[in-house]
Amino acid sequence: MRILITNDDGINAPGLSVLAAIAEELAGPSGEVWTVAPAFEQSGVAHKISYTHPTMIAELGPRRWAAEGSPADCVLAGLHDVMRDAPPDLVLSGVNRGNNSAENVLYSGTIGGAMEAALQGLPAIAMSQYYGPGNVSLDDPFDAAAGHGVATVRRLLDAGLWDDGDYRLFYNVNFPPLSAADVRGLKVAAQGFRRDVTFGVEAHLSPSGRRFLWVKGGRQNVPSEPGTDAAVNLDGWISVTPMRADLTAHDALDELTQRLG
Repeated sequence: MRILITNDDGINAPGLSVLAAIAEELAGPSGEVWTVAPAFEQSGVAHKISYTHPTMIAELGPRRWAAEGSPADCVLAGLHDVMRDAPPDLVLSGVNRGNNSAENVLYSGTIGGAMEAALQGLPAIAMSQYYGPGNVSLDDPFDAAAGHGVATVRRLLDAGLWDDGDYRLFYNVNFPPLSAADVRGLKVAAQGFRRDVTFGVEAHLSPSGRRFLWVKGGRQNVPSEPGTDAAVNLDGWISVTPMRADLTAHDALDELTQRLG
């Protein structure tokens, strides 16, 4: 198996090393793992692509590349430049430092990388490690992802739903904020919504007196509705959420047609 990996935390992020180990085991001795990841952190860029300026790319080692762009840029670079002669069988994005459950999905560059792979017609899985009191003080906060990542991806590859539709399925996986030994198992869960948890800004003055705004996130230990991703994660389970890039509110189409028709 040929696997392309990327992330949004950057080429030197510890989560990417975790993902590389997962991918190496999945690929096996006869497979290949290729890395194309952002040269610098790209958290919060969602599905951004560098449409209006070029992306510099550099080879750092065998099958290891860094691109000055977003995770979606990295996937495009991997598919159409680095691996253009022999495309990957699977694209993995992560392992993100922090959860990409609930509303975080909409901002996540980790999700953006997997989404771009799906739009390019490839199987793709995004993986993120929830942070919380149960793992933040561990020697390896990524212990749950490292311990269960291979088995989770294998279950999806063997028994998951995969299609070749225009907006094909991809998967969002979040590992709970626990040690690997304390993970309760895996649950399929819808994307949730943490009420009263939003992004905002906080103003600060620089030493020169200029005013800058820092974006601030909301509390991450707030559960979403029972059975949805953040609630499942905070209850000790790995969440697996099937996703598509289609943003249409299909449940509103019929009523809106009646109202406007």
